[in-house]
Amino acid sequence: MTAVAVASRPAAALRSAVVCLAVGAAVAMRWQIFRTGAMDGVSEGFAFGLALLAIASLGGVGWSVPRPGAIAAGVAAGMILVAGSVLARWPIPPLVAGHAAAFAPWVVVTTLVAIAEELVLRGALWAWIAGAGGDLAALLATSLLFALIHVPIYGPAVFGLDLGVGLLFGGLRLWFGGPAASAAAHVFADLATWWL
Repeated sequence: MTAVAVASRPAAALRSAVVCLAVGAAVAMRWQIFRTGAMDGVSEGFAFGLALLAIASLGGVGWSVPRPGAIAAGVAAGMILVAGSVLARWPIPPLVAGHAAAFAPWVVVTTLVAIAEELVLRGALWAWIAGAGGDLAALLATSLLFALIHVPIYGPAVFGLDLGVGLLFGGLRLWFGGPAASAAAHVFADLATWWL
């Protein structure tokens, strides 16, 4: 995943607004599918993930091999998130109930959506917002958007937690200069939800 080339502040501001609107449309599509039950969860997640990948690509994210250090740091951050979740419920063990989807399709879709969210937020959108207003603006805006895109499906109770997680993922983006570490953390933490 390579960085987006940013030309000028006004152009970057316009591109970031377009990417935000496209993400909003994808979230609205997902919410409509979820609300009406038009697709099962795996199909709905797959459609959402593909929409986000298209937005990331149109937003200018390119592809490259991520640095191993970024992946390792992302996995470590994901482990910290999972450990925090487990400790927050201590001494009550995680409840592993029946799942609506089979494991293999769920893993594919969960991985797709987590990577796609990071490519859009900490890839394309980050680059355009940072080009218009700097890294701090990108950190705050992408963390806020990360929290907001989860509210329609999971409810407003997730907002504070997802804002904090978005800041953590943004910190990884700042440290490693790209979305690979945040994508690894996101995938690891999301995949752990099968057992939590």
